[in-house]
Amino acid sequence: MWIGWIEFDVLLGDVHSLKEKRSVVRPLLAELKRRFEVSVTEADYHDQYRRIIIGAGLVAADRAHLVEVLTAVERFVAARPELELLSSRQRELRSDD
Repeated sequence: MWIGWIEFDVLLGDVHSLKEKRSVVRPLLAELKRRFEVSVTEADYHDQYRRIIIGAGLVAADRAHLVEVLTAVERFVAARPELELLSSRQRELRSDD
């Protein structure tokens, strides 16, 4: 069994309040869950309205599937016009490591 996660450091575009931030972030997290069947969360910068850390995690039977899904998640986030992806960090672990 493989466990993997990816973290994104994201700068939000034309957002001027925490309420506006939520209106961008909530639909994004819901779409990631729906489209890729991953667990996602807003992991940091809760009190800053233009910055966010997004984490997505997945458990898979084989590494190839895990990497495929996490790479697709990264491409999806990077392609969003309302976001600027500052960095991403990905990690995979085998359950017996």
